[in-house]
Parts: sequence; structure tokens; C-alpha cells
Amino acid sequence: MAKFGKWIGGGLGWVLGGPIGVILGFIVGSMFDAMQSGEYEYRGARTQSGDFTISLLILTAAVMRADEKVMKSELDYVRNFLLRQFGAEKGEQLVLVLRDLLKQEINLPEVTAQIRQYMDHPSRLQLVHILFGIALADGQSHPQEVEVIRSICGYLGVSDSDFQSIKAMFVKDMESAYQVLEVSPDASDEEVQKAYRKMAVKYHPDKVSHLGEDVQRAANEKFQKLNQAYQDIKKQRGLK
Repeated sequence: MAKFGKWIGGGLGWVLGGPIGVILGFIVGSMFDAMQSGEYEYRGARTQSGDFTISLLILTAAVMRADEKVMKSELDYVRNFLLRQFGAEKGEQLVLVLRDLLKQEINLPEVTAQIRQYMDHPSRLQLVHILFGIALADGQSHPQEVEVIRSICGYLGVSDSDFQSIKAMFVKDMESAYQVLEVSPDASDEEVQKAYRKMAVKYHPDKVSHLGEDVQRAANEKFQKLNQAYQDIKKQRGLK
């Protein structure tokens, strides 16, 4: 782990303190010594790419342990997801850290309180989106994992409407397109259009551009699902 900071990218800031720092201390015991020598620079309160990635890994471990067992097939799905999202070299390193995190007890209220304190709302929404992608990577909806993500949303200050919106991008039913836009099926055409414009601002990839290309690429996928939901509603209603 001597090159821990290299694959994280974008520096490490607020994650090196508090409950998240304690968790990392078990994985990379020399990290804090390296900080003292100046190898790692504290970047202040603004969330860096490294902060986001570490937060994602810790919350992913919590979600995967929701049913008190981690299947090899599930870990393989997550590995493929990380490789696809972050590339071969970085993805493999993330998997190694995730394996260590899966062995630890994670205090969700404490960890999420730290994330909520320092991470902006668009970045927290992106965290939730990727967590759903990982939880449903095998094409199945696991109730325990979905409930853990719901709890994470509550701790992170992500509203239930936002939770339902992001969930609907992955768990499809007759009303999922409306849930993505956070409107009811009986909303007027004008209300649907207004809701789409509002959500397009909320989910725009530029909101997380400061977290690097990897995260912004995932944000583009979320934005595309929003657009697809809107197109599905327009087609259903015969709108142009």
C-alpha cells in the first residue's frame, strides 16, 4: 500500500480524521506516519476524489454485509463493477481495500455523519447512485441491501424522494419513470416538464466534476437514466 495515494487520485483530505480515519488506520497503518512526513497533504474541507472513493468503499462494505454474508459471486459482481467504473489498475486496488473493509465493523451513523459534514449534496447523491449500481450489479434486488441504502440516505440527509428517484433508475416497475422525476403518474404534462427541468439541474454531471473523470462518468450514466425516464413518459403520453 506504499502507493496508496496514487490510485486514490485527487488527494486525501477530511477522510484521514474522525471515524473514517480510524477505519483506514487498520488498513494502512503507515498512512498517518506518512502524513506527518508531508507525503500526504490535507486539502481542507472540500471533498477530493480520494475522499469520495474511500467513502464509497466503506459504504459499499456496509451494504454488502447487510445480509450478514458476502458471497463470492457478489464480490465478483462488485469487482467487475469497480473495474468498469475505475479502470483495471485502480479497480483492482479498490477491490483489495474493499476486502479488508468487509472484515471490519462499520459504525454507519458515525461514518455517514462525517461524510455529511464535509461532502456536498450532489456528491452524496452520486454516492447513493453508485451504491445502488453495486447492490443490484447481479440484476437482483436484495431487500436487506436496499434497506441499508435507505438508512444511509437518512444519515446523509438525502431525502426520501431522492432515494426513491435513484432507486427507480435500477428497480423498474410501471411507475419507476415517474419516481425518477419525483412526480406522481397523475401529474399534468406541464408538471412533468417542470419536474424534468428541476431534476436535470440536480443530477447534472457538472455538479460532481470536481471529483474527477471516474465519478463524472458514473454521473453521466445517472443523467442518461433521467433522460430515458423523461422520454418514456413523453412516449407514453404522446408528447413531443
